[in-house]
Amino acid sequence: MLNIPTNQDIYLFHQGTNYYSYKLLGCHPFKQNEENGFRFAVWAPHAVSVQLAGDFNQWTGEGFDLERINDEGLWQGSFKNLTEDITYKYKIVTEEGCSLFKADPFSVQMELRPKTASIITSSSTYQWGDKKWKALQKRSSSYHNPVSIYELHFGSWKLKEDGTYYNYREMADVLIPYIKKLGFTHIELLPVMEHPFDLSWGYQITGYYAPTSRYGKMDDFKFFIDQCHQAEIGVILDWVPGHFCKDEHGLRQFDGTAIFEYSDPEKAEKHTWGTLTFDFGRPEVQSFLISNAVYWLEEFHLDGLRVDAVASMTYLNFDRPDYNRKLMNSYGTEINLEATAFLRKLNEVISHYYPSALMMAEDSSDMALVTSPTNVGGLGFHYKWNMGWMNDLLKYMSYDPVYRKWHHHLVTFSMMYHNSENFVLPLSHDEVVHGKRSLLDKMPGDQWQQFANLRLLYGYMFCHPGKKLLFMGGEFGQYIEWRDQHELDWLLLKYPLHDAIHQYMQALLLFYRNTPPLYQLDYDPDGFAWIDADNCDQSIFVFQRNAEQSNQFLVVICHFTPNVYYDFKIGVPVPGTYKEVFNSDDVKFGGSGQINSQPCQTIAEEWHRHKQHIRVKIPPLAISVYQLEEEFVKEET
Repeated sequence: MLNIPTNQDIYLFHQGTNYYSYKLLGCHPFKQNEENGFRFAVWAPHAVSVQLAGDFNQWTGEGFDLERINDEGLWQGSFKNLTEDITYKYKIVTEEGCSLFKADPFSVQMELRPKTASIITSSSTYQWGDKKWKALQKRSSSYHNPVSIYELHFGSWKLKEDGTYYNYREMADVLIPYIKKLGFTHIELLPVMEHPFDLSWGYQITGYYAPTSRYGKMDDFKFFIDQCHQAEIGVILDWVPGHFCKDEHGLRQFDGTAIFEYSDPEKAEKHTWGTLTFDFGRPEVQSFLISNAVYWLEEFHLDGLRVDAVASMTYLNFDRPDYNRKLMNSYGTEINLEATAFLRKLNEVISHYYPSALMMAEDSSDMALVTSPTNVGGLGFHYKWNMGWMNDLLKYMSYDPVYRKWHHHLVTFSMMYHNSENFVLPLSHDEVVHGKRSLLDKMPGDQWQQFANLRLLYGYMFCHPGKKLLFMGGEFGQYIEWRDQHELDWLLLKYPLHDAIHQYMQALLLFYRNTPPLYQLDYDPDGFAWIDADNCDQSIFVFQRNAEQSNQFLVVICHFTPNVYYDFKIGVPVPGTYKEVFNSDDVKFGGSGQINSQPCQTIAEEWHRHKQHIRVKIPPLAISVYQLEEEFVKEET
């Protein structure tokens, strides 16, 4: 069949409600009268003419004219004398008589940079093997399950011996066993949509529907995701609907006018990044972007999207220079009403069609209700990155322990607002680039203290309410900040302290996954309680993490100085015998060995507003975790 789109498909595209518009536009194979060919469709409302250009007509467009099929600017053409893997662009003649050569916005495969053409591609024939995984995701709720995310850049995690990239299929063989051994539940990939400039890390995109050719083809990427799922690893992809790059072959001035970006340069320009903002109020742009989110979730079985730079979308003056005139909406505020309406619509669509997909907002603003339902005025995301927690904690950790008592509030403040959103705690790539130094290098003190501080940072992160995210290299103490053109310094694993913290991360991730109080009530106020938040002189923080079962709780002690304290009194909520179940100062992790190997029985003396307390040893620059022994509780009851 010729597979011509219906009038309803076209109507919905122009209404901003065709959420599968990638099936309407772009390049699609057809069969008619035993002959094969490809149908092309593109939106170019101000074009005088549109032709298909490639080697097949010496890039002149001659003989491959598309026909305008409606007043709103859809063009379509079907050609039998084309085959798969041929490169092409649209030759668009503008109202001014200029000829533009544009890549297909809906192309599912593009040439390897620096080439920029789209590639004719037949329908995918990939056979998925992740049925069990997908069924499991539909039955479970991430809010009440452990979520630990390993963030990575595909092109610099590891390279082959000759310095070339692993392709999608090869990476499955190398990465998946590593993630399984470490114990992360998910990986998150920096954008793999086609982008022309390596140093943009994929955040300045031209091919929104095309997995980058740097690592293979569409079905190769599907294989990678499928293998992750079969190994019980979720895959989240960074997605960039906020802006796009200005490359000549891309979306900018696509038909000689601004149709994807705002026509008002004041609203279109992203000054800091040198990119352009999508026109979120335009229905066709809404169809394009929402369909793109659907495309990655539907066709690639992704488990979620992390939406990049949400604040740059929702605030009109996000990166406008101070000397420029401030942009205001019709209510006199700086909120981009079109962008917030778009995000609500996006999340409603994803929630309806893919209820188990994780929609995460990378939002650096203090906008309220980001993770609240849209029917109460929220943006409808499932999770929001807690940038405030990250900034405060890294600032606190940078101080010499002598001075930390003066900055005690940087640790406690996050629990003042934690229950306002569903937060992810991110230690991401943005914190280890552009001279910010690696996480290990941010830590003060000598080498031993740096590693102890890093273990403490990770331990506190995994015991603090919220889901977790760590950028690659942090798990073994990468000392040099991330270099996007080099692989991680894997040779460091030959050194004892780096190997020890690698072992520590495995143990911490296992402890996290196997300990319900650390994840079941992340977003319930009953899941966390301070035992002692005020001991600034000794820089000790004590808190309680609770599970759904009332007798399952942890007492967590975080100590941010290199001193050791003996017979230290800690108030506990229930009388009984407590056992230390985790200690970052264990010798096997590179610590000094100040552990509590013997159980601690409560003393019936009030402390920390509890009727009883235990006496413990407080290790230096370490986190120690205690649990009420179940056998004793049973005897008491």
